[in-house]
Amino acid sequence: MRRMRSTAADAAAILRAQSRPTRFPFVSIASPLPKDDRLVVRTPAPDWFHWAVAVPRQSRRVVAEGCPIHYLLWPHTGATADAPGLLLVHGGGAHANWWSFLAPFLARRFRVAAMDLSGMGDSGTRPRYDATLRAAEMLAVCEDSGLGRQPFVVGHSFGGYMLTRMASLYGDRLGGAVIVDTPIRSPEETASRPLPRRRDGPKRIYPDFEDAVSRFRLLPAQDCANAFIVEHIARHSLKAAPGGWEWKFDNGAMGPERFTEPFSDYLRAVTCRRAYIHGARSALVTPATVAWIAGLMGPAAPVIEIPEAQHHIMLDQPLAFVAALCALLEVWLRGGQD
Repeated sequence: MRRMRSTAADAAAILRAQSRPTRFPFVSIASPLPKDDRLVVRTPAPDWFHWAVAVPRQSRRVVAEGCPIHYLLWPHTGATADAPGLLLVHGGGAHANWWSFLAPFLARRFRVAAMDLSGMGDSGTRPRYDATLRAAEMLAVCEDSGLGRQPFVVGHSFGGYMLTRMASLYGDRLGGAVIVDTPIRSPEETASRPLPRRRDGPKRIYPDFEDAVSRFRLLPAQDCANAFIVEHIARHSLKAAPGGWEWKFDNGAMGPERFTEPFSDYLRAVTCRRAYIHGARSALVTPATVAWIAGLMGPAAPVIEIPEAQHHIMLDQPLAFVAALCALLEVWLRGGQD
């Protein structure tokens, strides 16, 4: 079968369609996800992955603090009528589809939403970004998606930083916060690590979609045996731009200042249930980092290590991660760690 190439002309057609006037009211807009062959993974993948990405979900938007926020919603597929809610938050420069191959497993027990933070994925952009604005976005998605009273929230990497702020401000509205491989460091460890460089200049435009997919790289770099997951994420990381395709993030949202807020203070102020999951082989989280976070959370908060997992836990150990997360949330649902 001949592979179709997506060129700059295809991107221009998409841009023309997207440029039609759109109003985002202060309620959600829901739409089915159209079939797009560009998003189909070519790498051989196991049956569980094909099942998961084929599960129906909705693409929705809600306005938070003046910015349209996009999210995906998986209705609860289990037997119980009233399912608890679960919000999944991605890392820096990522998007909701980092969770789309795991969300259906979670939807057996929960009503699940995965969001795009402002400046990333298919959400809108802002003149400036901070954790307080992102916390408002996360709360808006919880409310708009019908996650119910006291949903659980899971934040990976940069999303975990944002979750500390959300849980410090709105902890009484949450059932629990799960931070995943977020390197919240002590002042001493922070001082020994330089901040990342600012992304200056225009973003690169790729005339050919498949060429752009082939250039996708994880940050921090890591090997990943599950090439089908990396390809899935890469295909969902591109959007049409004049002259071709570009990555789905705003350079203004990727500056080093996003790491300079007092996240240790935010975590220390969290009053809802909290837990930390980290990869045993993470390039960002050291034993000293884990000890610092455990001290901030207190002795009752679980700290869970996923064997053989690196920073991008859901990519290289997806089923181990989802099993650990389900077990943790089930304990909380049954009244543990009050």
